[in-house]
Amino acid sequence: MTAIPKFTRRSFLISSAALGGGLALGLRLPPFGPAVVRAADGSPEITVWVAIRPDNTTLIRAVRAEMGQGTITGLAQLIAEELDCDWSKVEIEYPTPGQSVARKRAWGEFSTGGSRGIRQSNEYVRKGGAAARMMLVQAAANEWKVSPSECTASNSVITHKASGRKTTYGKVAEAAARLDQPKDVPLKDPKTWKIAGKPLKRLDTAKKVNGTMEYGMDLKMPGMLNAAVKDCPVFGGKVKSFDAARISGMRGVKKVVQVGDSGVAVIADTWWNAKTALEQLPVVWDEGPNAKVSSADIAEVLKEGLDAEQAFVGNKAGGDVKAALAGAAKKVEAVYSYPYQNHACMEPMNATVRWTADRCEMWGPTQNGEGAFAQVLEASGLPADKVDVHNVMLGGGFGRRGTYPNDYVTQAVLIAKQMPGTPIKMIWSREEDMAHGRYHPVMQCKLSGGLDASGNLTGLHMRLSGQSILAAVRPEVVQAQKGRDPLSFQGVFESGEHSLTYTVPNLLVDHAMRNPHVPPGFWRGVNINQNAVFIESFMDELAEAGGQDPLEFRRKLLGNSPRALGVLNAVAQKIGWSKPAPAGVYRGLAQMKAFDSFVAAACEISVKDGNKVKVHRIVAATDPGYAVNPAQIERQVAGSFVYGLSALFFQECTVKDGRIEQTNFHNYNSMRIAQMPKVETILMPTGGPVWGGIGEPTICVAAPAVLNAYAKATGKRIRSVPLKNHGIELV
Repeated sequence: MTAIPKFTRRSFLISSAALGGGLALGLRLPPFGPAVVRAADGSPEITVWVAIRPDNTTLIRAVRAEMGQGTITGLAQLIAEELDCDWSKVEIEYPTPGQSVARKRAWGEFSTGGSRGIRQSNEYVRKGGAAARMMLVQAAANEWKVSPSECTASNSVITHKASGRKTTYGKVAEAAARLDQPKDVPLKDPKTWKIAGKPLKRLDTAKKVNGTMEYGMDLKMPGMLNAAVKDCPVFGGKVKSFDAARISGMRGVKKVVQVGDSGVAVIADTWWNAKTALEQLPVVWDEGPNAKVSSADIAEVLKEGLDAEQAFVGNKAGGDVKAALAGAAKKVEAVYSYPYQNHACMEPMNATVRWTADRCEMWGPTQNGEGAFAQVLEASGLPADKVDVHNVMLGGGFGRRGTYPNDYVTQAVLIAKQMPGTPIKMIWSREEDMAHGRYHPVMQCKLSGGLDASGNLTGLHMRLSGQSILAAVRPEVVQAQKGRDPLSFQGVFESGEHSLTYTVPNLLVDHAMRNPHVPPGFWRGVNINQNAVFIESFMDELAEAGGQDPLEFRRKLLGNSPRALGVLNAVAQKIGWSKPAPAGVYRGLAQMKAFDSFVAAACEISVKDGNKVKVHRIVAATDPGYAVNPAQIERQVAGSFVYGLSALFFQECTVKDGRIEQTNFHNYNSMRIAQMPKVETILMPTGGPVWGGIGEPTICVAAPAVLNAYAKATGKRIRSVPLKNHGIELV
């Protein structure tokens, strides 16, 4: 391995970003030329994405994180499709960030978030598979002394058409690995796909079913100890003092340590012993200036921003919005709000670290191996060639285990440094996980719409007031945008993957940034969740004020967005919008563009006693451009509705005395199987140059569709969530 000079986390991230645009296939470890790079089991590497065993097994490399969304299977399908290999003999191998850094980021981006796992890497992984196939065919042609154009490849077998001679990938892999990689690598037309685009079974299912899948909390290592950690319950607070002597004699306790400025940890033989001792550890906290902040205080700050003079513009069209609203035949106004929410991964934050003076390694669940690598690099104090991260299956991610902030990774390293040479598995309790999330940002929204005498929308002002995620985690982006957080406008932005699909003659969408002390983070779907509730609920309010059908009202505004209109029409037709609903059943719909996909939902609900809501069915249409595994897309759509409907009905994190009040699932609930509606997925990929996301886009349309149906059923418009705060139950 080539030695790499020591550098900081910041310089690592900057250099990684700079290199990201110049990804080259097949970067090889020295020496160059005929030397063969090998997989962990000695199999020859054909390209960085493919290694072939002599028995014809294909090892496909994956660097994105798997957390239940199916990304690894989808990426493997894309590589296998171009490779023309035997799918039944595909296995996955996971390179580490340290290996990638040593090879000048040969595998590119490790991050799995923003629905980017497949859409961002599809082209270069496909080329990795295609290049490998070309090299294998070339190796066979060289052996037979024929032109590669006379040979075909299928199911890991190469055939010389003229003579009928055959060989396997495994037999020519060694020779293929010594060839120069082709510079011109054409890709297949998706219309010809035989592996990609098909509803194949996931590669990770069997281990999950038989119990052999290893998650971060399952890790066991010789001599390993366990750590429980507690951070100051008030964000921004610090440790003032603690009395280690009071618990040092308790069962299994090995050491009591401070973790940074704000945390303490107990290291013990078992995690339960560590947790039990930590609960009895006397700690005095310096809670700092935020110790008296409440949800009511935060709400007042946001309320002020709704009418503030200064705001950052995210979308503007037409002329003077104020004049258009003032001259409207009818003006409609509404104020909406959206709360803090926790990711509540079923597996709490955890990491296992072994630190010595010349080596530091982490084993654990992360959505971004490179981001975790950077955190380990910084916290360990070691150079990059003495650091590595080994990712394992995630027991849920939803954005919490992404690059920002990776706080749990830093904690684990700081704890392990205080017991050199001993592997330390640090696990957060559920209570710690609830108290120290990186929460879905709190937001309020004031909408003002103007209608002409015919009920047509002539002007719309959407004022957001609330928290910026990027200001907290990537302030350099906000600085480059002159103070604006572009992600705050997801779903209603002026252009790009989250652009507003409606065409409004006079439009202004702006954001009064108000950043409370509670740390925000990327929560599945991110800002499309609240923005969809705001804009799609208000569209129904405008339609009602204009005496129009909500579907027809939207159709008029979607003339310049045929794909958005396509998914909206699809759900309307499937739900039977043009026909009367069954007695006691009410319908609602919503649509949005998010992560370069177009999504829509239509639902049917019934309401008993004014507050008991039964969601009977949701029809969901998705146009992601391309569908790599249709069966997995259906599961992702349904799964996103579990998350979205749970947030709508139950989930809110409130602040009292500067800290989060919710501590576990008894006061931060999730919907149950019996409450889950029937989900009917319409998959309608339209192709084109842009690939859209899957895991995050559809989450946002369930909530406004249900809210719109509830308004029809009861005549009451709910403008704040969760619905439990209004006495509304999901049955």
